[in-house]
Amino acid sequence: MIPETLKTYIETAIIPRYEHFDKAHNLSHVQMVMEESMALCKLYPETNPQMVYTIAAYHDLGLCKERETHHIISGEILMADKRLKEWFTEEEILIMKEAVEDHRASNKQEPRSIYGRIVAEADRQIDTDITLRRTVQYGLRQAPDASREWHYERFLHHLHEKYAPGGYLKLWIPESKNGERLRALQAVIANEEELRKRFDAIFEEETT
Repeated sequence: MIPETLKTYIETAIIPRYEHFDKAHNLSHVQMVMEESMALCKLYPETNPQMVYTIAAYHDLGLCKERETHHIISGEILMADKRLKEWFTEEEILIMKEAVEDHRASNKQEPRSIYGRIVAEADRQIDTDITLRRTVQYGLRQAPDASREWHYERFLHHLHEKYAPGGYLKLWIPESKNGERLRALQAVIANEEELRKRFDAIFEEETT
């Protein structure tokens, strides 16, 4: 399905870059996005698995510069990688660039292609425990000296802004498991006592 030459290049030259990113975007994250992308790809026979595989591998590379526009930078990195011309046409590379640009959860517009929808959906990885822990981890990375209460308020604000009903997170593939997982997460967010307990437990583990 994936040419060995492409697979070798991705595994040796692209994936290792994630070792330098934060815990929410490390090697396990990109590997999970790649696996989920390939699983979703099977639902759409018209898609090119090589493109799906490559898009997932490149989707967060822009974090090497900064977070806010990392999706745009990731697309630029993909577009500038001349090695990809060994496996893809210029049109395919442009589609992959756009898909990488469109993957970010805060994007208000629907991804421009099925490839963008696949990587965006795969990147959601909605799991209550993982989502809560990553939210705490990100806060600690940004403000390691802030108080516990500051971190809890930031944690609460982010969860409501992104995941609660009416939040900016959008799901693009009905067949994915994310709808059910999102509802489970929303139930925890709605239970403030339970949410506080979980935050405190994670905060203790991450700071000791």
